[in-house]
Amino acid sequence: MDAVDRILDQWRQARPDLDISAMGPIGRLSRVFHYNSGRLNETFARHGVNAAGFDVLATLRRSPPPHALSPGALMASMMITSGTMTNRIEQLARQGLVTRTADPNDARRAVVKLTKKGFDLIDTAVGEHVETQKTLLAALSEDEIATLDGALRKLLKAAEKD
Repeated sequence: MDAVDRILDQWRQARPDLDISAMGPIGRLSRVFHYNSGRLNETFARHGVNAAGFDVLATLRRSPPPHALSPGALMASMMITSGTMTNRIEQLARQGLVTRTADPNDARRAVVKLTKKGFDLIDTAVGEHVETQKTLLAALSEDEIATLDGALRKLLKAAEKD
């Protein structure tokens, strides 16, 4: 029995007329997300970045050399607003992790590129991030992880259609 089971028992007593079958999975997803976010943020903080900064650096790192993208391409990849992206880029540039320069092919556009310092930081941080993720799923077998991943993929596809 976990905390969500106790909440469900209370709702069954307080409102036996409700079908609360979705409450368990949603409540558990929410609680697991909250717990895991804290653990992931600890990993990012050890490298001097937050989750948002890590996301930008990781997006640039997994792009082909020279590991540079337009702010628009970064925004599309990360599904955030332009104002949020501008703030993230400025913060990372102040840390010396990215540069923002004019696109040599189109002066109206900017290009955000990993610096050597940013490349080295994200390469180290992503290795530690992967290990943190493995630790967070250690209670599950490989088959359970695959089943969970498939179910979450299905939920995500349905949510993305909305």
